[in-house]
Amino acid sequence: MKLKRNLMGAAAAVALVAGGSAAFADGHELNVAYFLEWPMPFQASKVSGAYDEALGMTVNWVSFDTGTAMSAAMASGDIDISVSQGVPPFVVAASAGQDLQILDVAVSYSDNDNCVVRSDLEIDKDSAGELAGKKVAVPLGTAAHYGFLEQMSHFGVALDSLEIVDMAPAEGAAALAQGSLDMACGWGGALRRMKESGNVLLTGAEKEELGILVFDVTTAPASFVAENSDVVAKFLAVTAKANAEWNASQPDDMLAAVAKDAGMSVEDAAATMATFVFPSVDDQLSEKWLGGGAQEFMKGVANVFVNAGSIESANDSYDGNVEVGPLETANAM
Repeated sequence: MKLKRNLMGAAAAVALVAGGSAAFADGHELNVAYFLEWPMPFQASKVSGAYDEALGMTVNWVSFDTGTAMSAAMASGDIDISVSQGVPPFVVAASAGQDLQILDVAVSYSDNDNCVVRSDLEIDKDSAGELAGKKVAVPLGTAAHYGFLEQMSHFGVALDSLEIVDMAPAEGAAALAQGSLDMACGWGGALRRMKESGNVLLTGAEKEELGILVFDVTTAPASFVAENSDVVAKFLAVTAKANAEWNASQPDDMLAAVAKDAGMSVEDAAATMATFVFPSVDDQLSEKWLGGGAQEFMKGVANVFVNAGSIESANDSYDGNVEVGPLETANAM
């Protein structure tokens, strides 16, 4: 199956370069990955230079289209930290042998990651079986891919009955609008554009009822974290401060800075962020998240991918892929 071949190939490529990530050589620059059209409080601190000031070094920000690309960039040593990487691409990389660690819970967003069916097909949750034989764009190895697999399982739609193509969300949105796809999956601004061409099968609340959670994490190579724990802690502290400020009052000047940096209008950024939840550090360190919940969730995600034939095998445990030390340090700053 094409889906299986592509995702396994990506996982294998990650594994081959998994040892390439290195810690700072000069201590003066930090390379950080993030997403455009994915507005988050940290971007206000990115714009203000708060990260550079707190870390005492230049932070280079590099935008990516997918979490799988972030994994590859961390494996090659081009990226030190990834902000808001989806859990599924993280699990794919970790299962392939890449030694990555989760550092914090960046955002939870059940309503901002979904699949959209083209309007003229008139397919909804009551007629989802009609998707058989249809062409679907899915960014493989991402949170959207995991959600797609779980939804198809819920509706009883066999994966081998679909023509699945690996496509970044922005490309999927454009193809859906052009009528060359029957369904596309994605998140953020791309998902918003997809909805202009169609409808979702399940709402965020309906997905959560089925246990389909959607959240992103801040990640980094384990070797980098071990050798630069102070830098990581300071980075997380700046992020936590921005989240706390946003959660407290959602100031207009902060929203404007975030929207501009995300490449969005203020209105679109506000609408997107209204579907986001930014957990406090205390919440992140609780059993629900990094105290055990995230580890269990990763195992579940891996099992879904194994059962779908998308990856060869799951790790026995993902406990070692979570490192809370720097976040605990950041919480005391």
